[in-house]
Amino acid sequence: MLLVLSEEQKAHLGVLPRAGGAAVGELGRLAVELLRRGAAPRACEAAARKLNIDVDTIQHGVEGLSYLLTESSKLMISEIDFQESVQVLGFSDELNQLLLQLYLDNRKEIRSILSELAPKLPSYHSLEWRLDVQLASRSLRQQIKPAVTLKLHLNQNEDQTAQVLQTDPSTLLHLIQQLEQALGEMKTNHCRRIVRNMK
Repeated sequence: MLLVLSEEQKAHLGVLPRAGGAAVGELGRLAVELLRRGAAPRACEAAARKLNIDVDTIQHGVEGLSYLLTESSKLMISEIDFQESVQVLGFSDELNQLLLQLYLDNRKEIRSILSELAPKLPSYHSLEWRLDVQLASRSLRQQIKPAVTLKLHLNQNEDQTAQVLQTDPSTLLHLIQQLEQALGEMKTNHCRRIVRNMK
């Protein structure tokens, strides 16, 4: 699978040949630090002074490299696909090899950083339900008013929580139809491709 870069990302990565081979290693280090700790303007300024390059050039290079490394690691692109993705940029073979080595050295760490950044969503544990039907009241002797009460037990970070929901059967049937339709959509080739690329 090839990585598709937008024009803005290509422009950001376009500063790498002007920076030189020694600077690419420094920019790669800064890109990984950006993923680890967030933006560090002082580190970019220090690198700009050290490499005798404009600060904006350093920042664009770091942003471009962090995007390239993040997306490549997220998709677990093979070495060949990474080289072909970078080939589009028109860099020299030496620079392409530096970028490949930077990717191979850091992809496991970047994947672990990305997995830590992923939101921890609650997961299903169990479900209890009850059907209540009101057959009559003082004012209406013959009425049928059904209600479905659901107690949804969820796991989140080793803790269990419960959510109580109440609805009428027609709304519940509509919800079931919508969920079945969504499950049917997940079986299409388009959705499978998207899910495979998200992993």
